Amino acid sequence: GISDKATLANMTNHSYFNLTGEGSGKVLDTYLTIHARDYNPVDEFSIPTGEYAAVEGTPMDFNKAKKIGQEIEADFQQLKYTGGYDHNYVTDNYAKGNRRLIATAYSDKTGIAMDVTSDCPCVQFYAANFVENEHGKNGHTYNKRDAFCLETQVEPNAVNVEDFHSPILNAGEQYDSVTAYHFYI
Repeated sequence: GISDKATLANMTNHSYFNLTGEGSGKVLDTYLTIHARDYNPVDEFSIPTGEYAAVEGTPMDFNKAKKIGQEIEADFQQLKYTGGYDHNYVTDNYAKGNRRLIATAYSDKTGIAMDVTSDCPCVQFYAANFVENEHGKNGHTYNKRDAFCLETQVEPNAVNVEDFHSPILNAGEQYDSVTAYHFYI
């Protein structure tokens, strides 16, 4: 996209994944790795506060593969605010236009794995904390934690936080971004 004047542009997606298959229940046993040293803490309304916080030593750390459900109920204020994981991770090795591996998910029940590559600086990890009675294909109903999302983007609320990556697309500047989900066994 190209704009004729300065425009906010922080496009993302909200695809839900369950590597054990449609209608198979919770994703709490899915292993997840997110290559990020920092995440953005949120306030009680789930709005990023404008800070970067280290994941190391917290339930937010997915630098080594761990099950989504391993610490989702931990006594940790950030998880209490959002009812589980719903946070933006500032991914490692970002350079504008550089697509790199930012996350990997794996189900040991099916052997299905998914790599996420992107040229975006961040990824929002959402564990479907507020999904309730959503009707999907083939008559399946989905509920809390029956799926997860990995949504590439710049930091939410970036327009209000000078230290975040800029979501401004200047006049005449081209918006172009690539995120790929690669599935394999």
